[in-house]
Amino acid sequence: MVASFYGGRWDGCRTASGERFDADGLSAAHKTLPFGTLLEVTNPLNGRTVRVVVNNRGPFVRGRDLDLSYGAARKLGILSQGVARLQVRIVGRDKRYEHYLAED
Repeated sequence: MVASFYGGRWDGCRTASGERFDADGLSAAHKTLPFGTLLEVTNPLNGRTVRVVVNNRGPFVRGRDLDLSYGAARKLGILSQGVARLQVRIVGRDKRYEHYLAED
């Protein structure tokens, strides 16, 4: 999957799920995955892995599949690249998002 990251000016803004975005947290935006989907994201170039929860919609840039929070991108070591090809695996659901199942 091709991933980018966001943070900065969006920190503290409401996400599509209604919660406040924490740029330093471990979250992601995806166009179709249900809110609360837990993803294991791996950078194959350095072997770093992080778990994130989908809590927003996006990315809205053609050719990108996933937008990571700044904190997740930092842990994966992709800040200098901006965009990276990462391995993504669905590993479960965060129970805090159960009420979205009927809406997604």
